[in-house]
Amino acid sequence: MEAARLSSLDTSFLQVETPSAHMHIGWVALFDPPEGGQAPGFEQLRDHVRSRLPRAPRYRQMLRRVPLAINAPVWVDDLEFDLNRHLIRAESGELTKVVDRCMSEPLPRGRPLWQMWIAPRLDDGRVAVVGKAHHCMVDGIAAVQLAGLLLDPTPDPPPSEPDDWRPAVGPSELEMLFRGLADLVRDQFRLASIPARVVASPGRAAAAAERALAALADSARPARLVDALNPSISPRRHLGLLGRPIEDLLQIKRARSVKLNDVVLAIATGGVRAFMAERGDRVVNVKAMVPVNVRAEAEGEELGNRISFMFIDLPCDEPDPLRRLRAVHAETEVRKRRQTPEGGDDVLGLLGLTPPPVRRLFARLAASPRAFNLVVSNIPGPRGVTYMRGCRLREAFPVVPLADRHALSIGFTSIADRGCFGLYADADALPGVDRLAELIDAAIDELLEVEGGERASPRTRGALV
Repeated sequence: MEAARLSSLDTSFLQVETPSAHMHIGWVALFDPPEGGQAPGFEQLRDHVRSRLPRAPRYRQMLRRVPLAINAPVWVDDLEFDLNRHLIRAESGELTKVVDRCMSEPLPRGRPLWQMWIAPRLDDGRVAVVGKAHHCMVDGIAAVQLAGLLLDPTPDPPPSEPDDWRPAVGPSELEMLFRGLADLVRDQFRLASIPARVVASPGRAAAAAERALAALADSARPARLVDALNPSISPRRHLGLLGRPIEDLLQIKRARSVKLNDVVLAIATGGVRAFMAERGDRVVNVKAMVPVNVRAEAEGEELGNRISFMFIDLPCDEPDPLRRLRAVHAETEVRKRRQTPEGGDDVLGLLGLTPPPVRRLFARLAASPRAFNLVVSNIPGPRGVTYMRGCRLREAFPVVPLADRHALSIGFTSIADRGCFGLYADADALPGVDRLAELIDAAIDELLEVEGGERASPRTRGALV
């Protein structure tokens, strides 16, 4: 079986990684112990993960570099795969220490690019699983799907699946070189054939060109450097946590006939606005990169990155919460009408046909603080109640990676009846991210008060221990 090659977008997340900017996506999942029973220990949870590995072959594969770097790396089986390298027993106790230590360490390139840190018992009796996988391996949607491999719809897991996996020996260096060259030549032929396809279908080509130009114009607008968000960063990370009933956000969504993503963006805007004001910074609009899933339903189980992006100006200078929501909604609607995310996908596809040096240059430009100030990502999670070895999943907080000179990302995911914000920050450059969680919490309350609504139930915030 031929080794799978990284796409140009997958490869870009390797290219922009630096010693201080680790490109892993992650999650922090919190589970209640079984009612009337004992929570599983580390060994039981390790066996549980082992039993699910047949569902995720990529978890036992590693990257191999093509000789002379003439093309993107490929995935090959890890001939020395050892699950114990990837499952870490975390000291039970304070959740924030486990999360911050896990997320502050890069993933070793010489093995499969994932880890899970398991805390079998926190101070409050809950079980925590802190996971991370390199962004070249998964996007946010795929990361949720992979985390979901551990989950079941009932407390009792089904019988283990048979595991007949044996590592396949990968191609030789010479084979890697020839295949890399052959794929590069094929891409050049595909690039050269584009004019003929335009002539054959001018209407379709014109529509695609219009989408692509809209996406390029969207991304080319320069972002203003913001002191709080775009300083030099360190490798140290901290994750601020905020959990609310999802009904709080849905109430705002229904009242104003907007999308849930609009509500998330408006809430983030309100929190960042108040955060800048408290720091004594000038309150200015910031440019957010907003990932958009372009994965077709038929490819729902595919790993790798199937995302595009749109860029939204967050109106932090607007004091009125309802006007902020309306402004965000107006911006997202314009981009949907112009099919900007689809145009971005077209551009990324075209870049994948260009020579590797062009791709590397574009990757670095796209990750620059002049391209955007922060990422705000809404990642749908499991809708129903789920369990891991009898332990009910209560909350899961996303980790959205930080590119160089980006000190903050805001991730949101919904888990059954909970909405979970993960505020991922450089611990040195932006030490006040727990306060930002409080301010985002207050921004939700602001919008609820405009609607005359009441909170569905108390929130959870901070260390959650």
